[in-house]
Amino acid sequence: MSDLLPGRVAIVTGAGRGIGRAIAESLVAEGARVVVADNGTSISGAGSDPEVARAAARELNDKAGGTSALAFTESVASPGVARQLVDLAVRTFGGIDIVVNNAAIRRDAPVFDADPADWDAVIRTNLSSAFHLTSTASGVMRNRGKAGRIVNIVSSVGLSGAPGHAAYASAKAGLLALTRVTAMDLADEEITANAVLPLAGSQPADVASLVTALCLPAGGPITGRLLGVRGREVFLFGEPQPVASFDAGEPGRLVGDIAGRLGGQVASPFVF
Repeated sequence: MSDLLPGRVAIVTGAGRGIGRAIAESLVAEGARVVVADNGTSISGAGSDPEVARAAARELNDKAGGTSALAFTESVASPGVARQLVDLAVRTFGGIDIVVNNAAIRRDAPVFDADPADWDAVIRTNLSSAFHLTSTASGVMRNRGKAGRIVNIVSSVGLSGAPGHAAYASAKAGLLALTRVTAMDLADEEITANAVLPLAGSQPADVASLVTALCLPAGGPITGRLLGVRGREVFLFGEPQPVASFDAGEPGRLVGDIAGRLGGQVASPFVF
C-alpha cells in the first residue's frame, strides 16, 4: 500500500468481479475506502447473487487489514437505488470522492431480431445507471470541498460498432458522450470526468492502474478525455476529425450528383 488516496471514498459499480474488482482493489491499496456495488447478475443480466459483492468486500478488507470495503448488493439502474447507494457511502464513510461506472451487461442480436426488452435492459444497466449515480453522487461531491473524480469504463464497440451489438454499442457510445458533458458541467467544481477504454490484450490490473492514476491528485488537469489501455501502453484519443469535404453546390442540386461525389471521396469500402 502506497497510500496515495488517504481518506478518499469511492463507489465502484460492477466491482464484484473482473475489471471492477481490480479497480476496487487498486483503490483500496492506495488508501481509499470503497463501496463494492454489484448485484451479482450474469453477463446477460439474468439473476442475481448478493454473495458476489459481499465476498469481494470481505476479501478486500482481509487484504487491507481493516474496514476499507463495504458491499452494496442492489442494481443501481434507477434513481431511487442510486440515492440509496450514495446515502450508504456518506453514512458509512462520510462522503464520496470517486465514482467508477463499470457495471455492464450484454444481450446481443441483429437489429432486425432484437427484443425491445433486451434493448431497454442493456441501456438501463450500462448507461442509465451511470447517469443516475453520477447525477446523485456529484451533488455530494460538489459540497465535499475536495477534488472529485468520475471514471466511466467504455468499449471499443461503442466507437466502431460490431454486428449484433446494437444495444451494447449504443450504451457505450452514450457513456462516452455522458463523460464529456459531465466534465463540462463539473469543470468549475474541480471534479473531473474521464472515460477509460480497455483494449484487446489488457488485463484487469492494467485497467485498474489507469483508473486509479486518474483518481490521484495529479490527475486533476485530465478531464473530458478518452484514454485507452493495452497492457502497459496507455493511449490518449483525440477528437473525431473530417477526412474529406466538397462543395455540394446550390440548394436543389441533383442528389445523385451529391451521392456520386460522396462516393468518390470514400477511399475504401467500409470494413465490417
